[in-house]
Amino acid sequence: MRLFGRKSEPVDPAEAIAEFWTWWRDTRPEIDAGVEAGDVAHLDGLIGGAVTALHPSLVWEIVSGGTAPRALVVSASGDPELRSFVHRWALAAPMDVQWEFHPSRQADPRAAELTTEVAGRPFGIDRMVLGLRVPPGTPRVDVSAFHPIFPDVDDETRMEATLLALDRLLGEDEVARWIGDIVAAEFEPIDAIPAIHLPAVVADVAQGFRDEQWALLEGQTASGGRLTAAALYPLRPVDHPLFDQHIGVTLTYRDADEDGLPAGTSLDALRDFEKRLAGLFGRTGSAVLAAHLSAEGTRVLHVYADPTSDAVREIEELVAGWDEGQAWIDAESDPSWSAVAHFLT
Repeated sequence: MRLFGRKSEPVDPAEAIAEFWTWWRDTRPEIDAGVEAGDVAHLDGLIGGAVTALHPSLVWEIVSGGTAPRALVVSASGDPELRSFVHRWALAAPMDVQWEFHPSRQADPRAAELTTEVAGRPFGIDRMVLGLRVPPGTPRVDVSAFHPIFPDVDDETRMEATLLALDRLLGEDEVARWIGDIVAAEFEPIDAIPAIHLPAVVADVAQGFRDEQWALLEGQTASGGRLTAAALYPLRPVDHPLFDQHIGVTLTYRDADEDGLPAGTSLDALRDFEKRLAGLFGRTGSAVLAAHLSAEGTRVLHVYADPTSDAVREIEELVAGWDEGQAWIDAESDPSWSAVAHFLT
């Protein structure tokens, strides 16, 4: 069961979420009766209207639960602007032994047994094959998918069916984490393997990225000066769904080399600042240092935080102790992590 709609921002996300759960409590007997009766049309109108009130672009479905008999999934369907919203929706859900609530589509352990209808044709994941490519040293798997019905359907239908199958095999968030380029192929790829083996391939790739890593980069400023940067690798908003507030921390420093990059005591001071910043985040779990750039006597640190936390105030207190030069912070909402778009994996 899915509902698509136009994009528009809710007037007050917190209020919309609270109203949904009040509605759920009041309407729960009618929902349960509709599920028991298999009344899809009634549920589509009932739940669909409530999900639309949350946000018209959200997608929803009822599936079997992992520990509860059934689960309600409300998904941002890959829209980074809505990811934190649906995660907050799920966090606000009531405890319920009959229902689970998920902010993204979950992997289905019975994916190989599932058959749906695509363009009037039976679509079973057990008949899908994949051509897979893992670029060396990268945290991603590029996928070329083929199913026997693909030569007979249009490009949009092929891609929609492929994305649905990947979500069923891995779960929506795991697709966002590990799947790179996706092609819905009209012809079977060379050396294709059954799609049911995809989770094992992804697990093998993920094994190499369990520990925190940083990527080091170099470039030039607009004026031609040397620039160095470091970014968390892999850097993915899906790993921090509640961190949709960008906090830019700008620190000027005294001791620089001929290229304007930090040196000597200033380099030590920056390292100490980042160590204390990491310690702060480690204690509160409210933010993450995503990347930093240094050039022309200035370092800019890009932090992403939960806006409901005290991260801004705590960072302000840390910045107040910076004695190498000027220091300031800027905070704004950035759910798509556009401030670090160049570094996103």
